[in-house]
Amino acid sequence: MIPKTFNNFQDTLNSSEPPAAWSLALQSLWWDAKGNWDASHNIAQDMNSTMGNWIHAYLHRKEGDDWNAGYWYRQAGRSFPESTFEEELQELVESAINT
Repeated sequence: MIPKTFNNFQDTLNSSEPPAAWSLALQSLWWDAKGNWDASHNIAQDMNSTMGNWIHAYLHRKEGDDWNAGYWYRQAGRSFPESTFEEELQELVESAINT
C-alpha cells in the first residue's frame, strides 16, 4: 500500500525492505530513511526524471559533497536548500506520494 502521509511512510521503516509496488522514488527515499545511502543512491542515479535528480541532489548534500549536490539540484530545477536533511526528506517523501 502506498503511504498517504509522511507519518505513514515512517511507519513502514520497521520492515526489512520497501514494498515492491512503491515508486522508485519512494523506494529510494525509504532506503535513505533506513540509513542505507548506497541502496538509495543506486536507485536515484538510475531515475531519469526531475524527482530522481532531486533525490540524487539530496543524497549528495547529505554526503557532504556540495559541489555534486549543486549540480543535481540545478538538474532538478531547484535551488540549494537551507532546510535540514529531515525537512528535505519529508518534502521529498510528500512530493513522491503526491506524484
